[in-house]
Amino acid sequence: MTEFLNNLFFIFQRISWLSVFDIMLVTLIFFGLLYSLRDTQAMALLRGMILLVVALILLTSLVDLPAFSWFAQNSLPALLLSLPVIFAPEIRRTLERLGRAGTVWPVTVKSTDVALEQTIHAVAMATARLSARQHGALIILQRLDNLDELAQTGVQLNARLTPELLLQIFYPNTPLHDGGVIVVNSQIVAAACVLPLSASGILNRTPERQMGLRHRAALGTSETSDAIAVVVSEETGAISIAHAGRMLRRLDAERLENILIAFFRPNGREYKPNFFEKLLPGLFRRKEDK
Repeated sequence: MTEFLNNLFFIFQRISWLSVFDIMLVTLIFFGLLYSLRDTQAMALLRGMILLVVALILLTSLVDLPAFSWFAQNSLPALLLSLPVIFAPEIRRTLERLGRAGTVWPVTVKSTDVALEQTIHAVAMATARLSARQHGALIILQRLDNLDELAQTGVQLNARLTPELLLQIFYPNTPLHDGGVIVVNSQIVAAACVLPLSASGILNRTPERQMGLRHRAALGTSETSDAIAVVVSEETGAISIAHAGRMLRRLDAERLENILIAFFRPNGREYKPNFFEKLLPGLFRRKEDK
């Protein structure tokens, strides 16, 4: 016990402020990596790789197996080279978040407060009517991140947003019914857009695992941008909203409108997320988001 305390005291004597900063920096990097992989399929792959490496280390150190030890040691470089290929989607998503978080110049929203309120009210009104009729819908509201690339996958409209236009677009069996609608300021830029599907396992852990492509596309779009996705279920008519890889469900029109106002004009001011909110969305969430 005395020797243990002496060793512990010796370690504390050698620790400086630079050493503490060094440890905190490495901890922050690992935390950011693990947080970016949360609720994704890559987490299961990471656990499998860690178990495999631990099993190889134990097997080669406890048992004298020269041929197997040589094979394991020579396979390690190939395993390291395969990491960028295995985790390519997660690496790309993390780099995109770093790029968005590194934006230092403010982006001005062109729409006025009155136009913004009219747009949000029109979306809430149309969503309520679509929900009552159980017509499926997916509406993407652009914020700071540009969605031109996604808009190019659909039919260009550039029309003023009205509840009647949204009802017509999402009427069953119409040409623009499938896909998502992208809204920029007070205009519907495009309809029938192809949106990225979520790779996370959030929807698989919900009681209603029958949620289809609309909900996965809403989550996928919110994971790759700061946009707000509004979804109406075709099966139940339930209204949901997705942001930063998280989904709020079973909303009514009034609560949806309040949430959208909170996202775009918190406390009456334009929303400009800080660096950490952009880098780790979902960790730094405002009260209105929860």
